[in-house]
Amino acid sequence: MLVLHGPNLNLLGLREPAVYGKTTLAQINESLNLSATKLQVKLTSLQSNHEGSLVDAIHNARDVHTGILINPGAYTHTSVAIRDALVAVMIPTVEIHLSNIYTREEFRHHSYIAPVAIGQISGFGADSYYLGLQALINYLKSSPVE
Repeated sequence: MLVLHGPNLNLLGLREPAVYGKTTLAQINESLNLSATKLQVKLTSLQSNHEGSLVDAIHNARDVHTGILINPGAYTHTSVAIRDALVAVMIPTVEIHLSNIYTREEFRHHSYIAPVAIGQISGFGADSYYLGLQALINYLKSSPVE
């Protein structure tokens, strides 16, 4: 599984803790890796503030990863490039967010990623990552192998 963390997520724990919580990205990755071991999957994680780096990682996931867990951050609302990359590689993807984007500013209510993802999880803080991972694994286990 490929876990992608978008812009500003490197500042988790410091950035607006009332919105995003006090858990750091390192703590999220550590927790995800522990969960992945228990669930018998291997994770590769990447955080980038650069749209092109995220697109490159999605392209490079072809023939390597069976699923993508992505928190696109602000690119959720702006990136046709990330959306198109996900469509191009055809890897099942779950979009996740720490905060509930639908209770925040109006511009955050639109996602370019959601229509091409198998699902979206938001509003559960750091647990959104675990819930997304579990949902992705369950989806892959129940999907017929091509």
